Amino acid sequence: QVQLVESGGGLVQTGGSLRLSCAASGRTFSSHVMGWFRQAPGKAREFVAHISRSGTTRYYADFVKGRFTIDRDNAKNTVGLQMNSLEPDDTAVYYCAADSGFARVAVPSSADEYTYWGQGTQVTVSS
Repeated sequence: QVQLVESGGGLVQTGGSLRLSCAASGRTFSSHVMGWFRQAPGKAREFVAHISRSGTTRYYADFVKGRFTIDRDNAKNTVGLQMNSLEPDDTAVYYCAADSGFARVAVPSSADEYTYWGQGTQVTVSS
């Protein structure tokens, strides 16, 4: 029902910035809670950021520390992640995710709350 394609990953030095973008297919984008997750080699997939259906509510992982901003444009079926002050520990594959569009999301930081996933985009931060 929903296909997600991430873009914007790349190689950046410590302290640099990247903007990730996720393009969604379908006519019901505004019905979906959206999130960003990331996974580094040997580590579990972890929550990065969440944005509500209307875009009015946002949640962030503690490690973001004010550095990242999630946004969405329902008219364009996109969700973005602006990443500033990047650190080597931010190196990971970043995934865009969407919930079912039907149920309430009780725990936005849990990957189990999301139904649809993109293929991921690699972010590498060099020291």
